[in-house]
Amino acid sequence: MADRRPRRRRSAGEAEPPGMAPRRAALRLLDAILRRGDPLDVAMHAAAQGLTGADRAFAVAIASEALRWMVDIDALIDGATAQILPDDVKSRAVLRIALAQLLVLKSPGHAVVSTALPLVDGGPRRLVHAILSRAQQEEWQLPAGATLPLPAAERWAEQWDLKMVEAAEASWSAPPPIDLSFAAEPGADEWPEALTLAPRHRRLPRGQAVEAMPGYREGGWWVQDLAASMPARLLGNGEGRTVLDLCAAPGGKTMQLAAAGWNVVAVDASAKRLERLRANIERTSLSAEIVQGDIRSWEPANPADAILLDAPCSATGIFRRHPDVLHRIEPRQIEEMAALQADLLSRAANWLKPGGTLVYATCSLERAEGEDRMSAFLDRHKGWTVAPARPDELPDMIAPDSDGFVRTLPGMLADEGGLDGFFVARLRAPSN
Repeated sequence: MADRRPRRRRSAGEAEPPGMAPRRAALRLLDAILRRGDPLDVAMHAAAQGLTGADRAFAVAIASEALRWMVDIDALIDGATAQILPDDVKSRAVLRIALAQLLVLKSPGHAVVSTALPLVDGGPRRLVHAILSRAQQEEWQLPAGATLPLPAAERWAEQWDLKMVEAAEASWSAPPPIDLSFAAEPGADEWPEALTLAPRHRRLPRGQAVEAMPGYREGGWWVQDLAASMPARLLGNGEGRTVLDLCAAPGGKTMQLAAAGWNVVAVDASAKRLERLRANIERTSLSAEIVQGDIRSWEPANPADAILLDAPCSATGIFRRHPDVLHRIEPRQIEEMAALQADLLSRAANWLKPGGTLVYATCSLERAEGEDRMSAFLDRHKGWTVAPARPDELPDMIAPDSDGFVRTLPGMLADEGGLDGFFVARLRAPSN
């Protein structure tokens, strides 16, 4: 039987239990995400300063699984307390990360308890200890699938249907596999363990260190979800023509376009994100002109043959990889993103040669950032037409909708590991 006695408080100068640094970082991550609304990658800069690579990865894993399973973990906490703990009390946050370790990451119980108690002060230590002891004694289990936060589930049920919500919960329950895009099609005997879902694309099981995989240093491939590869696929071979890759960082689509023979001008407002894009371009030995600029004020010197606008969005389509997004995004942010997308589309529309091609994409599952955005754009920009995606341009089992747009939803390719949620539209500018 688990020891229910609260541990004594440490005296001044007494060393903390091993493994406290990543747990403290995970607690700071949760606070930044849930209280301030910071994205996980932004919160990491402050929360994980000074951590080693392994501790940093562990902190991210703890916070990510606490967010992914938070609805179900909270139900267990509330079922074990006489009074509901407010969301903003530290004891609930500590229990969230402790139970994520115990029930999802399968960390040893003694390590979970010994590192949880120093994170709370005074009376709550007794409560935290009692609940963690009960969880071990009663062998608590999480449900087979993680429950979506209610606002997201209700919003998607209204926009799509309940089947989509069920598929989203199934895909939400575990991190996705690793997808690789290649500059050139790998040989038939290369990557024999990988699943081929499209040309120049391979899928591998999760759990491998990307930097240790074959060919990483040689730069023949980069990590990119299959859905994220589709916008650049719709531009085809460049044959030396010029394409503006707008909001380009971290560079997956830039590398695709460069590998397909486009003269790429990659534009992004963030200097830090452009550092990553530049490193990716250097590693893959591909070529692109890299420009720091906010496209709300920046504009090109000359019209381009094509534009790829991977617009800033709510990012609800990448919830499998970024479980923080469904706890942060509310209708207000979706409305703000949709307004920004409208502005960016209108500006980009002026930068094409007559008859040029514009591909618009968002990693969003919100119709306001996809189908509705396209309808509004076409209503206001006479002479623009949809250039429907063709089935032969898309991966097997992905088909354009009746309007010629590409919409990926949870449940697609479920047996093969699923897809991120994306919307992609290809438009043709007036010829004169």
